[in-house]
Amino acid sequence: MDSSRLDEDELEIIQKYEDFTTIDWIQDSIIERNRRIRTSRRSTRDGRRRPNERVSLQWLWSQLSDVMYAGQSWFVVSLVGVCIGLNAGLISIITEWLSDIKMGYCSDGWWLNQQFCCWEVEGDEICDSWHSWSTVTAARWLIYVIFAAAFSSVAAHLVRSIAKYAAGSGISEIKCILAGFIMKGFLGFWTFVIKSLTLPFVIASGLSVGKEGPSVHVACCIGNLVASLFNRFLRSHGKMREILTAASAAGVAVAFGSPIGGVLFSIEEMSHTFSIQTMWRSFFCALVATVTLSAINPFRTGKLVLFQVTYDRDWHFFEIIFFVILGVFGGLYGAFVVKFNLQVAAFRRKHLANHGVAEAVTLATLTAMVGYFNRFMRIDMTESMAILFRECESGGDYDNLCQTSVQWRMVNSLFLATIIRTGFVVISYGAKVPAGIFVPSMAIGATFGRMIGIMVKALYRAYPQSGIFAVCQPDVPCITPGTYAFLGAAAALSGIMRMTVTVVVIMFELTGALTYILPTMIVLLVTKAVGDFLGTRGIADEMIRFNGFPFLEKEEHAFNVPVSTVMTSDLHIIPISGLRVRDVESMLASTTVQGYPIVSADTSRTLMGYIGRAELRYVLDRLQRMNNVSPDTPCIFSSARGGPNNIDIQDLASSPAIGMDEDTSVELLQTTSSHGSLNFWPWINQTPLSVSPQLPLEIVMQMFKRMGPRIILVEDHGSLAGLVTVKDVLRFTLTEKHDEAFSWDRGGLDGMMEEVMTWTLQTKDRIVYWCRSLLGR
Repeated sequence: MDSSRLDEDELEIIQKYEDFTTIDWIQDSIIERNRRIRTSRRSTRDGRRRPNERVSLQWLWSQLSDVMYAGQSWFVVSLVGVCIGLNAGLISIITEWLSDIKMGYCSDGWWLNQQFCCWEVEGDEICDSWHSWSTVTAARWLIYVIFAAAFSSVAAHLVRSIAKYAAGSGISEIKCILAGFIMKGFLGFWTFVIKSLTLPFVIASGLSVGKEGPSVHVACCIGNLVASLFNRFLRSHGKMREILTAASAAGVAVAFGSPIGGVLFSIEEMSHTFSIQTMWRSFFCALVATVTLSAINPFRTGKLVLFQVTYDRDWHFFEIIFFVILGVFGGLYGAFVVKFNLQVAAFRRKHLANHGVAEAVTLATLTAMVGYFNRFMRIDMTESMAILFRECESGGDYDNLCQTSVQWRMVNSLFLATIIRTGFVVISYGAKVPAGIFVPSMAIGATFGRMIGIMVKALYRAYPQSGIFAVCQPDVPCITPGTYAFLGAAAALSGIMRMTVTVVVIMFELTGALTYILPTMIVLLVTKAVGDFLGTRGIADEMIRFNGFPFLEKEEHAFNVPVSTVMTSDLHIIPISGLRVRDVESMLASTTVQGYPIVSADTSRTLMGYIGRAELRYVLDRLQRMNNVSPDTPCIFSSARGGPNNIDIQDLASSPAIGMDEDTSVELLQTTSSHGSLNFWPWINQTPLSVSPQLPLEIVMQMFKRMGPRIILVEDHGSLAGLVTVKDVLRFTLTEKHDEAFSWDRGGLDGMMEEVMTWTLQTKDRIVYWCRSLLGR
């Protein structure tokens, strides 16, 4: 084949979207449709080239190819699920070992954590194989702090030097990616490797962050890497989105041992559009990942997560009063953390952008120094929840947690753990290390809920004959504090993420008990009501808006303005005639827009079509390599019939350069540059999505959400009036609402922290001055 012949897929490669731009889902659907047409034509052409073969053999091969093509998606989904399960199991095992190594070591093998080292020890027996680092409390505290600082330092250094996208949770960015936002490298190989390696170090350091959010990011990295091995997914944004959605469901499934909850998480939180086909693939991927994790059995308890628990006792209707208190706490907690964490994020961006490692090490050191002296902050958060969720009557006593004689001391310890950890979550979430907020929020809710449960139990013991406790049997435990911890964890998780149905299902799958479905629903409804009253949005949505990502919320808003209020009127347009090649080259060099409307040459500005920057660049580069054009060659953007070999250009598809076969593509390129002019008409989108200037903005937002165009042209009776993008809509909503929640860099905590920082620097200067004065004497 001649070197000048056109590869029919070359334009698709050139059309890959640039970093921090958005995908045009309509164009992606057209490309996928034309690819299927090409595949069908190739099959027909190949069949004609083998006339001597039997029809039955051709039919059999065709059917086999169809089956393999249809089964490829399920194979990829299965492979992604297995890899996610394996990765989650390894992360859990390494995290447990690193968390325990801060406290001591196993004499039977340094690679064993405390649970495996003392596997055969039962009850209150002393484990001779496990040794603390020292018998002196001060020495144990110092070693604990040193390990915490070292772990956080390793994680922060790896993230800063190798993969910057490995920092943070990743939930916000993945939501934007599923909506069509391009972030090259965010789901890449090194992001996956570094986030998987550093996540155990961060959790073991004791920072008030979790691994569940980052687990979703890691799962999506695995989905992207595995799917990229297959051309069907590598070349189609729509197919890749299906795999990423399924991977996000699997990430939640292995994090909570909840495959159904993972699917609901993808529906409720991650994706705008969720087809039945995507739902089944998400469920299958989550199921495969969960089964793989179960086969690994990382905790050797048969449980998928450490804080999985079973409740046998029933609840009483008078407890609804206290369940409502837990729901109110969840709503208040979510509002408080979201508000002040955004203030901290603004402060971090302004003052600590270049000090990520120092910040992470400082936070880990402070958390370890303070948390060591609280029994519920000293241990890992998942282990803490596993203890707080237990029933006292089923061997759930930990460090006198169930002893009546020390109940008020325990209440004090739980209260301090709640307050202190909340403060650390506010300042730690968003640090330049892998950091989630699911488990820290659940741990805070668990300590608060257990505190309420102990207080209610103490109230029952003090006034057993009271009318409120009339339904309690004398010889049967009436109050189960562990259930209050469980419901408090659900309330805090719902308050911070603003999810309801997903949390109910996750909590049900954690307990396996239908008995507590109704209490969980009551708690979460109260949490949602409080959050709605306070105007709280989920932390992921707020971080999207804080970072300025082009993402439209699922909620509907009434703006009562036409799209003409939002549209951009100052456009870079191309007339259908009158330009030469040098003019087009100059336009491409002087502008950065991704496409150009085509209008009539007269003053009416009649809309004729739309051409992308990639198509313009492609045609010019290709024909210049073929030596078919010169800088003075006229450029035409109108329809043309006839030409060599009688190609009827106007009858081709709206994007024929993408959809036509190889021979026609070559002939078309030669045709467009014959007769001394270059005609771009075959590469023009002749039917761009356009609306009237009077159309309400709410309808345009629905078009962006459901159809996913990159731009929408505004056409007034055939004349081009402007265009609108998602960024235009977001810019308008932010400026119109004047919401104080967007003023992250003014007043509040940010101002207070600036004052604290100024005072600290002044104090340091004074100390240095005094020291120099003393040394001078």
